Amino acid sequence: MLTALFSPSASLRAQQQPLAATPPMGWNSWDSYGLTVTADEFKANVDWLHQHLQPHGWQYVVVDEGWYLDHPGEKGAAQGFHVSPDGRYEPAAGRFPSAQPDDGLKALADYAHAQGLKFGIHIIRGIPREAVDRNLPIANSSFHAADAANTADKCEWNGDNYGLKDNEAAQAYYDSIAKLYASWGVDFLKVDCISKPYQAAEIHRMAAALRKTGRPIVLSLSPGPTPVSEADDVRQYAQMWRISNDVWDVWSNEKDEPGQFPQSLSAQAGLLADWAPHIERGHWPDADMLPIGYLGPRPGWGDARASRFTPEETRTLLTLWSIARSPLVLGANLTKIDAKTEALLTNDEVIEVDQHSTGNHPAVSTKERALWVADLPKGRKALAAVNLTAAPVELHYSWKDLGLEKSSWRLRNLWEQKDVPGAQTEFHVTLGPHSSALYSLK
Repeated sequence: MLTALFSPSASLRAQQQPLAATPPMGWNSWDSYGLTVTADEFKANVDWLHQHLQPHGWQYVVVDEGWYLDHPGEKGAAQGFHVSPDGRYEPAAGRFPSAQPDDGLKALADYAHAQGLKFGIHIIRGIPREAVDRNLPIANSSFHAADAANTADKCEWNGDNYGLKDNEAAQAYYDSIAKLYASWGVDFLKVDCISKPYQAAEIHRMAAALRKTGRPIVLSLSPGPTPVSEADDVRQYAQMWRISNDVWDVWSNEKDEPGQFPQSLSAQAGLLADWAPHIERGHWPDADMLPIGYLGPRPGWGDARASRFTPEETRTLLTLWSIARSPLVLGANLTKIDAKTEALLTNDEVIEVDQHSTGNHPAVSTKERALWVADLPKGRKALAAVNLTAAPVELHYSWKDLGLEKSSWRLRNLWEQKDVPGAQTEFHVTLGPHSSALYSLK
């Protein structure tokens, strides 16, 4: 039986505050552990984030795909699914042990909450095929799994679930899992295989189910590209949504195309520009996780490795994500973060751009370069410049060219945390290949 999650006054306060008022910042297990993360590995990363990153605003910790599998990496039923008698996935007890058979993720949520962090999980949209094959009852309803399932609809890259019909049985199923996740203490739900193609009915029903729990749970949709044409719809239901397919440590592909896997870093610049008009408090276009640092021991793609991004490319990734106010979700194995990467992740002046700038938009957006401007607190501006080419570039712009009215500005280099001497009557910077710069102006 579920206990009350919030007092009425707490629930009212939650409704008055937008979920994810700033872009979520945290860590997700996929890039370093794929389907295979265990409770102990997760806790080790939580501990590191708590000690090193939480003081700088990083707060979400997320168990990604496959938490209900005994033998991740096998095929079909050999994966060892855990499905309850009412058709809901349960944590694999061997990887997530607890005093109660179905409470392994609640134990992790409790662990994260005890350190002042927020806990998240990943699911694939729809209903387990096993639940449908056995026509299991749907909890707290008169429906059964077959009433909800659309057996003609399966995720193209993961066939473990069926999609859902657009009916009340489907709503009952999403209500049942949302209630379960709320009882575990989930604060963040990443729903996969739902943005491309855009599954409007399932998005609407999942959002409704989460609201019914009374618990503030951030809804994250993936993978993309979410169609920009659906911007008005998606911002009504989700707090973040992917603008591309999975981003990995690849600067460019031979032929970058929408939806390509893996999505390259250089191609993200154009997509971020497309989504700039739709950046909104509480609703964030998501450029995907940060595949930096050490990706291992069992990454979600490829072999264990140090990220292929150069130091300049890593900084460019963080510059683009920050000036576009994307959520910042680390994929690195945090227990193996080096000092230089940690310094990037704890730069509070850069984090301020991601968390507290407004009016973010590209002033220049081409295949060769991207320059963005935004407003910062206390009358300041933010200015980002990115070189997307493999050759050094020298940039010269008047302030008017960049849409800035003053004739001169004083610049502060945010990555170097140093003031540029003197008042600048124009913008001039030399950038190396694949490199960037980020400034505040006053």
